[in-house]
Amino acid sequence: MKTVVCPSPGALELVERPVPQAGAGEVLLRVRRIGLCGTDMHIFRGTQPFLQYPRVMGHELSGEVVTAPAGGELSPGDQVYVMPYLSCGACVACRQGKTNCCTNIQVLGVHRDGGMAEYLALPARFVFKTDGISLDDAAMLEFLAIGAHAVRRGGVRPGHNVLVVGAGPIGIAVALFARLKGGNVTVLDPREDRLAFCRTALGIEQTVRVDEHAKDSDKAALSALSGGEFFDVVFDATGNVKAMERGLEFVAHGGTYVLVSIVLDRISFADPEFHKRETSLLGSRNATAEDFREVLAAMKAGQVPTGLMNTHRTTLAEFVDVLPRWMDPAAGVIKAIVEV
Repeated sequence: MKTVVCPSPGALELVERPVPQAGAGEVLLRVRRIGLCGTDMHIFRGTQPFLQYPRVMGHELSGEVVTAPAGGELSPGDQVYVMPYLSCGACVACRQGKTNCCTNIQVLGVHRDGGMAEYLALPARFVFKTDGISLDDAAMLEFLAIGAHAVRRGGVRPGHNVLVVGAGPIGIAVALFARLKGGNVTVLDPREDRLAFCRTALGIEQTVRVDEHAKDSDKAALSALSGGEFFDVVFDATGNVKAMERGLEFVAHGGTYVLVSIVLDRISFADPEFHKRETSLLGSRNATAEDFREVLAAMKAGQVPTGLMNTHRTTLAEFVDVLPRWMDPAAGVIKAIVEV
């Protein structure tokens, strides 16, 4: 089978590998769609903190069942999506239902080889029927579920003033589900094209552009939009240390700061600012089956503009050539899909 391998940062190879054999309790999946994620770009750059090379990327997956365990819920020919966080089910986190931060987690495409290939074998309990949505939409469930999980972590309620810092795909997902929860959403980003997408595709009217030539002009604009009180819940989806540290300044007194992005570094902040606000600081990692179901329901209800989000697509064979070009901000990628 054709497989795309990242042998080292900055390199991609299209190679032939044997079709995997499904073991006991496993599904053999014919991969049909692969969503390109920021994690994949970090792997290509060499800035993903949980990874060893070589690695087969790809964790935003949909496809068709080739073989499945007898007596289970899946049958050959079923169209399915994958929850790519393979959890142990037994550790302290899993026992609390927090499978997204399992102590033994194996994330496809990060801790173990993923789905940037024609076939993939994995435990059946992480494979679910698409329930009528398209294969394209099913490949977008995962990044949207990360946004839905972050919003659930942040406890967004109707009337909350919500700020999303970073308007990449994950930030867009956070903004979308925060708005669906009734939050008054503002998005902050240095790229006007991303802010324009939030306005036109998501209906988020309040956007603020970071201007590196006008120091703190964005903070002044955010203050004006919030009546000087700033935001009940702030989400960081930048993957940028300075932005993560600065975001605390935008949290209202008594508010919550949710770090969705991850960086290969330490972050710090001024304790007096943190303390006087009685800030709740939360991490948000991956998603759970509950979050995937929430996104699936929103898609079926027509609340997710997946057609607008899918801005680029390619084939498995062409992926090795187009990925470097797509990483240029000028390419305007929101969500790219690899068709197998």
